[in-house]
Amino acid sequence: MSTLTASYPVRLTSLSHGGGCGCKIAPGVLSDILKKSGQFPVPPQLMVGIETSDDAAVYRLNDEQALIATTDFFMPVVDDPFDFGRIAATNAISDVYAMGGTPIMALAIVGMPVNQLPHEMIGEILRGGQTVCADAGIPIAGGHTIDSVEPIYGLVVMGIAHPDHIRRNADARAGDQLILSKPLGVGILSAALKKQMLDDASYAAMIATTTQLNRPGQHLSDLSGVHALTDVTGFGLCGHLLEICRGSGLAADIAFDALPLLPGIAAFAEQGIVTGASGRNWQAYGHQVQLNELISAAQRAILTDPQTSGGLLVSCAPEATQDVLALFHQQGFSHATVIGALTSGEPAVRVLPSSLGR
Repeated sequence: MSTLTASYPVRLTSLSHGGGCGCKIAPGVLSDILKKSGQFPVPPQLMVGIETSDDAAVYRLNDEQALIATTDFFMPVVDDPFDFGRIAATNAISDVYAMGGTPIMALAIVGMPVNQLPHEMIGEILRGGQTVCADAGIPIAGGHTIDSVEPIYGLVVMGIAHPDHIRRNADARAGDQLILSKPLGVGILSAALKKQMLDDASYAAMIATTTQLNRPGQHLSDLSGVHALTDVTGFGLCGHLLEICRGSGLAADIAFDALPLLPGIAAFAEQGIVTGASGRNWQAYGHQVQLNELISAAQRAILTDPQTSGGLLVSCAPEATQDVLALFHQQGFSHATVIGALTSGEPAVRVLPSSLGR
């Protein structure tokens, strides 16, 4: 068990039925809920709405500016309140970066069991979020609070971009390379944390990746060879890659051994230490994922593992691959790597144990 949260009187994760992006409504259930919600008048200025499952809405203000708007909040994925606030804020801001934009302002969303949590712990959650927003160079300009049964924290985030630099799920092209910027396994580590099986080194690795701002997104949109962007969060790698495939009408081939992984998650997955959201994700979209017979059940759990504040998934022309990797590496994303490619075909994700030629 990590000793980093021992000084707090209440375990935040004990107050919630789920944590982080694993709290998301399962993809299949969400699809059923939202299937008629798009039937409303859409103004011509709305460049991106709900139709392609993109990370944020985009509204064209003029020929030079588009407003990006998003919201994200969840229940604790860790017990340390300061870290929880940092993770939730980093995750919310990521949606603006994933559209190719620059964040400009945030509003706080706060729901807390005020009679169960010491007020200083709630203050630490807010301070964590403020620290991340300061790092991103944006103010928390307001928000809303409620007294709730479970602790909830997140942000509404607004950003700006040139209309021509918006990157949508639907704009990927056949032949594009797929690049993932952060290692997978946050959901598995959070499951281990709840079982008090996570050591300090693994906890530190989880915090490092979940609090790393996806800043490269605002610069990736300047590269003409970058065709589509998204971030990998609650629906897991396969779920968010499928959103690109469906939006663009393409299939994807990825190699499991090319995937960057957080230390120790393979062993945890082999022991069955995974989140319930991983199974719900597979139930929702597994019919569109073709697994090679050598892919194990533990590896499947990694492919569907819900990521909280996960990395960017980039679809880019082959000739832009080195520029994209260089940008990630220059900004501290040492795990960024090519994991596969997009091809013509019915929307699906095909997973091989290794890349061709390996």
